[in-house]
Amino acid sequence: MTGNSKGKVFLVGAGPGDPGLLTLRAAYALQHGDVLLYDALAGDPIVAFAAAACEKIFVGKRGGDHAMPQAQIEALMIEKAREGKRVVRLKGGDPFVLGRGGEEAQALRAAGIPFEIVPGISSSIASPAYAGIPVTHREHNVAFTVATGHEDPTKPESTLDWGKLADPHRTLILLMAMGNLGAIARHLCERGLDAQTPVAVIQDGTRPTQRTVVGTLTTIAGDVEREGLQAPAIVVIGSVVGLREQLAWFDVAPLFGKRVLVTRPAHQAAAFAAALYARGAQPILAPTIAICAADDSNAIDAAIDGMDAFAWAVFTSRNGVDAIFDRLDALGRDPRAFARAKIAAIGPKTADALRWRGIRADLIPEKYVGDAAARALIAATQDGDRIAIFAAQDAPDTLARMLDAAQRPASTIAAYKTSFVEDAGLSSTVATCDVLTFASASSVAGFARALGGNRQALEAAHGKAIACIGPVTAHAATELGLHVDTLASEYTGDGLVDALEEFFASPTR
Repeated sequence: MTGNSKGKVFLVGAGPGDPGLLTLRAAYALQHGDVLLYDALAGDPIVAFAAAACEKIFVGKRGGDHAMPQAQIEALMIEKAREGKRVVRLKGGDPFVLGRGGEEAQALRAAGIPFEIVPGISSSIASPAYAGIPVTHREHNVAFTVATGHEDPTKPESTLDWGKLADPHRTLILLMAMGNLGAIARHLCERGLDAQTPVAVIQDGTRPTQRTVVGTLTTIAGDVEREGLQAPAIVVIGSVVGLREQLAWFDVAPLFGKRVLVTRPAHQAAAFAAALYARGAQPILAPTIAICAADDSNAIDAAIDGMDAFAWAVFTSRNGVDAIFDRLDALGRDPRAFARAKIAAIGPKTADALRWRGIRADLIPEKYVGDAAARALIAATQDGDRIAIFAAQDAPDTLARMLDAAQRPASTIAAYKTSFVEDAGLSSTVATCDVLTFASASSVAGFARALGGNRQALEAAHGKAIACIGPVTAHAATELGLHVDTLASEYTGDGLVDALEEFFASPTR
C-alpha cells in the first residue's frame, strides 16, 4: 500500500506468546503491513508473520531499557501513516489490557489517522490456562479481577483498592507485578486475605520456556527469588491455584521445553516448527540444505513438452512438484500438460502439493521408500508403460532401475537440486539443543559439512537425541556414525513429532 496517501494504523494484540494463539485478523494485518512496530513481548515466531518487505522496527523494552520512549512511538506511527503506509503496532497480549493501546489510539485520533483495533488473547487468562489454572471455577469463585502490579510512577499515590482486591471469593490476576511482589502480598494480608492463600507466578506463559512457581502469600516472594523467575510473568492469587496439580497439561508434556534443531530447508520448516511448538518444544531453525533450480532446465522443458508420450508421471517429493509447476508457469503452461498421464505421488505431502495445484494423484504408495514404492508402481502399471520420474538432481536412480527391470521404461528428470548451507555458527547453535532432527539424507550430509566434517559432527551431536524422518535418512545418519534414537513410522513432519513425543514419554528411555 506504500504510496497511498491514506495510511492506516492497526493496533494489534500479539497474544501471550504462542504463535498458535494469534488471531486470524492479527495474522492478516501482519502479512499485509508496510511497517511493523513491535514490543519485546511479541516473539520472533509472531514477528515472522510479517512480509519480507515489511519495515520492522523494535520499539519495546528489555531489561528496563526502552528502545523508544512512548511519545516517540506515537510520533513514528503517525509519521509512517502519513506516508501512506499500513502501520502495524504489535503489542503483547491485548492492546487495551494494560498495554497503553488506549493512549496510542487517542494520539492517532488527535492526528486524524485512521486506525483499527485488533484484540489479542490476554496473557491474564492464557498464561493461567497453560499452567492448568482456571481463573474461575464453580467450586472456588464466580469472578476474577485483573489489575496492574506496576502503576504509573508519576501518580502521587496508588489508586488500587487493596481492600476490595483482598477478596477470597474471586481470583486476583496481576500483570507487571514482579518488582512489587513482596509488597503486594503484604498489602493483601493487611487487608484481611488469608496468608496461606495459594499464589502462582507464571513466567513466559504459553511458551516452551514457561515456568511456574506455586506458594502462598507468605512465601511467594522468597519462592520466586529462589527459583530465579523473571519478568514477563503473571501472578495468580486464589484457591483456583490449587487446581494446577490436577489440570497441568502444557508444561508436563513429553516435549515441553525441549530445544529441537530443525535442519530442513528454511522454506519448508514452518509447518514442522509449528507442530513442535504446539507440543511445547522450542524449534531452533538451522537449515543445512537449500532447494535450488536444476542445472538443466532444458531437460525439464523437453519432458513437459513430451508428456503425451508418458503413461505415468511420478513426483517423488513436494520439492519436485514445486519445481515443475514453477517451470510450467515460466513457460506459460498449466496442469493440462499432464492431462494424458496418470500421476503418482510418493508420500502424502507430495500428494497434498499436487492437490493444491488441482491434480489428484492416481497412486500414493502406502510406503514411501525405494522398493515399496517401486512395487506399488509396477502393480499399477502395465508392460511397456513409459514413466517420467521427477526427482532431485543427485537422487539415486533406484526407482528407475527397478521399473526398467520390470519392463516399464523410466526416465528420471532432474526437477531441482539440493545445495548445502554454510553456517559458521551451527556448532554453537547445536550446543544449545536437546534434539537434532533430520528429514532427508542430504540434510545429514549438510549437517556434517557445515560443522567441518564427520568427526566434528559426531562431537557436536554427542549427548543429543537424534530423530530421523525415515529409514533412508536414518541410514545416512548411521553411516555418518550417529546413533538414531527414534524413527518416524509415518515419514512426514507430523510423524517425526509423534515419534519424538513417544521417545521422550517412554519410561525405559
